[in-house]
This record gives sequence, C-alpha cells and structure tokens, in this order.
Amino acid sequence: MDFDRIIDRRGSHCMKWDMMSARYGVDPAEGMAMWVADMDFAAPAHVTEALRAAVDHGVFGYFGDDRAYLDAICWWMQTRHGWTVDPGHVFTTHGLVNGTALCLQAFTDPGDGVVLFTPVYHAFARVIEAAGRRVVECSLVEQDGRYVMDLDAADATMTGSERMVILCSPHNPGGRIWDGAELRALAAFAERHDLLLVSDEIHHDLVMPGHHHTPMPLAAPACLDRLVMLTAASKTFNLAGLHVGNVIIPDPDLRRRFSEVMAALGISPNALGLHGVTAAYDARGAVWVDTLCTYLDGNRRLFDDGIAAIPGVRSMPLQSTYLAWVDFSGTGMTRTEFTRRVEADAQIAANHGPTFGTGGESWLRFNLATPRANVAEAVERLQRAFADLQ
Repeated sequence: MDFDRIIDRRGSHCMKWDMMSARYGVDPAEGMAMWVADMDFAAPAHVTEALRAAVDHGVFGYFGDDRAYLDAICWWMQTRHGWTVDPGHVFTTHGLVNGTALCLQAFTDPGDGVVLFTPVYHAFARVIEAAGRRVVECSLVEQDGRYVMDLDAADATMTGSERMVILCSPHNPGGRIWDGAELRALAAFAERHDLLLVSDEIHHDLVMPGHHHTPMPLAAPACLDRLVMLTAASKTFNLAGLHVGNVIIPDPDLRRRFSEVMAALGISPNALGLHGVTAAYDARGAVWVDTLCTYLDGNRRLFDDGIAAIPGVRSMPLQSTYLAWVDFSGTGMTRTEFTRRVEADAQIAANHGPTFGTGGESWLRFNLATPRANVAEAVERLQRAFADLQ
C-alpha cells in the first residue's frame, strides 16, 4: 500500500487528467487534476490480481452464479457497518448515477418534484432534469462551520407535488457525516410529505479517524417501507471505471417496481466489475481501507493548514470523503477572479461550486485523493496564486 507512489495517468483515457484542458483550460503537462472524484492511487493488489485472473482466462462471457458476489457485499455491510443486508434485496446497476436514474424511472413520473439539499453532488440534478422531473432545492445552512439541514424551511417549501428526496450521506461536497438524530429527522420529513427516501451512501467507507457513519436503515428503521439505499465499492477502492453499484431495497413492493424497470431496460451486470467487487469486500480490503483513511486524513490536515494560511479562504471541516470544499468569499473577489487564479495562475482544475446547486457560488471542490507530494504542491501553488493577500 504505497499511497505516495506517483502514477502518471495522463494519456490513459482518464477523464480527470486528460479532460481538464477542455473543461478548465488547465494544461495536463503542467497542471494538477483535483476535480473528478476518483483517486490517483492503484486499487488494492488483491483486487488487481482477481481482475488479472479474469483477463488471463481470456473468455469474457456473461456473469452467472453471483452468490459469492452477494455474500461479499453482505459480509462487508455487516462487518464494517453493523448493517445486516438480505442478498435478495440487492440489485446491481452500472454505477450509482445509473442507480439514481433507475430510481427516478421506477418511483416518479415526469413533472414530479425531487428534493435535494444543496449544495450537493451535481449528478443528481443532471439526471433529475434529464428525466423530465423537477429539482426542488432546499438549502443547507452553515452552523458552526458545517452544514445542517433546515427541515422547517424544507417543510415550508413542499407543495405536495414532490415524490422523492435524495440524501447524500456522507455529504458531498461538504464532507459532513449526518448523525443519527439528523437521519431520523429526515426520515420523519419524508414520511410527513410521503416521499420516497433515496440514501446515496457511496462514501460511507471513507471516514476520517475519530468519526463514524451510520447507515440510514440503522438510524431510522421505521422508514424501511420508503427507503432505497445506494452503495458501491467504487469510491472505496478506486473502481469507479468498472461501473458497478448496488441498489438495496428492503420493501418488497418497492423491489418489485424497481425490478420491473431493470427488466424493461435489459440491464445486466459488468462481469469484470463483479469480480473486482467480490475481491475487494474482504478482510484484506478492510485493512487497505483503514490505511487509506489514515493517509487521507494526513492529506486533509496538510491541505487545511495550507488553506488556512491564505487570508479570506477557508475549507469546511472534512469528516468523510476525500473532497475538500473551499470557500473564497472572504477574499472579496468575484467568482470569476478567484477561479481564474486557481485555474490560470495555480494551474489546478477544481470543481466549480455552482454546479452543486444553490449555496455553492463562492466555493470550489478539491480532490485530495492523490499522493501527498501532489497535495503539498497544490498548497504551494494556491498560496502563490493568492500571495498578494498575505
């Protein structure tokens, strides 16, 4: 587990590095890619070995007998999260953006409202709008430097035309882990307004030392009749390109409706992805993740200390994920100006805050899942780009 090893991803058809010039005007030869939410680390060796064995076999037929795959998922959720999952409740999708889109097809109709607590992961709004549904934004509120949900304000926003609420837990981009009381309050909100509750918990394994994530079924078991869980090994083990996600549905009627949409669209799993997930979810994977989280916490501290040294710039305390959410409002600069300094002067590609919805206007998101030398270099570049504020 050498997280300090620099792996040159340029020229590998890698979106994060090979598309940053087109998206941000940052030259890959000199620039730093800190936008797309994948890691610059190699996947665990035992996962790569399992994939290599599948490739060496040389026959790439349809995957069958998924018992070991489902057992691995259930073992991981029980062992790592204390959550007992019935393998019969698990659906496999082509990643969780696909899983979210399938939920929209299964449980809402065109024109229905879908509630998001913004700023939040930008793909939610993209697929909601593409499906002809309406994004209903409920703004998160900063309290003691972290986001909280204002459910009183959200109650006042509801019109009765909303059918679903999507929660990002842990939160992306704010890195917040919602506590049990907050999760129960959200479940009660969903019940009050008869909303299906989709809980995207893709970052649930990436938790900073000293923090703990609680899955929604454990925090609010009374909501199982309206709950859909989204989980994946993709963020945890850097397997996003294998496009495997899990939609886990406790309620039988909701499972039936989701299954009908899956069948109508002819969706079947990616064999290599299933081999990768089966290998990842074991005791070796657990050790790897624990080591990763300790390393990410070191990156977080280095980055936060460097950002804190720039007057008017602050990063939100990161409890989970590897995504730093940085506010430039204290500089007094326009969004155009601080973004220009980051992209043109520092030559760093970071996600633009407004893409995450209302509340993101003065923010940028930086991906810290990269060797520590890269984080140190990014800090130095940012400090130079804003040196006139020192």
